[in-house]
Amino acid sequence: MIGNRQQATGNRQKTKRIFRWAKIIFFFYVVTGIALYFLQQRILLHPVAYRQDYAYNFTTPFKEVNIPVNRHENFNIVQFFPKDSVRKGVVLYFHGNKINISHYAMFADNFTKSGYEVWMPDYPGFGKTTGELTEKKCYEEALLVYKLAITKFKKDSIIIYGRSFGTGIAAQLASVKDCRRLILETPYYSIPALLDYYAPIYPTSYMSKFKLPVNEYLKEVTVPVTIFHGTDDEIIPYSVSEKLKDVLKPADEYITLEKGKHNNLNDFKLFHQKLDSLLR
Repeated sequence: MIGNRQQATGNRQKTKRIFRWAKIIFFFYVVTGIALYFLQQRILLHPVAYRQDYAYNFTTPFKEVNIPVNRHENFNIVQFFPKDSVRKGVVLYFHGNKINISHYAMFADNFTKSGYEVWMPDYPGFGKTTGELTEKKCYEEALLVYKLAITKFKKDSIIIYGRSFGTGIAAQLASVKDCRRLILETPYYSIPALLDYYAPIYPTSYMSKFKLPVNEYLKEVTVPVTIFHGTDDEIIPYSVSEKLKDVLKPADEYITLEKGKHNNLNDFKLFHQKLDSLLR
């Protein structure tokens, strides 16, 4: 009898410990999930804002275009120009999630050397663009850039280019507007798919404030698509991007750069060889 009572007491204590640990784990699961939901924009985006009178200083010839969206919001685009007066076309370049145009201006030379203008818009909160950053606002401002470009260039002279965060914006624009080609550098399948990679225990499809479903937009893109991605990408894992192969057209290209990381594809000879061939 004494042994049975001791065993029963031990079982109850064990059950209490399990229940206590279950409550602790559940508490941290909920708290972490709430933090991910409310802080995801800070985790995803790292903008640096500039005053409106800030003076850019780029080595490539450029011009700023400021468009008043309303009384309180400004939309800033930097247009980079080739040294040759002859223009083959324009590249609408939607950059990544860091800082602002100044962080990506160095890549304009990849296109200006081939005779293309490069138009880089900043997202709300980045650089001199103001206002609230939402997915819808990014799409609207991308469309505005296209409408400006089509007044100067024919649609078959417009290349839409997206890098990292900007790949979703570029893919959406190419799904609704005609252009010559869509080029994506280090894209994701979708933002929920990317979050699911890092936090698989959470319902990321419901938690994601940004969707940016590159996979869905590519189904609607009729022009040729070229994708560049490195196998050692530490930000947007290759496995998350590789799934886009399933929605590419037969003539589209998915170019794998062995050992390539998220921010060094510009150092690869294959990247420049292929990009130059696309721009010829």
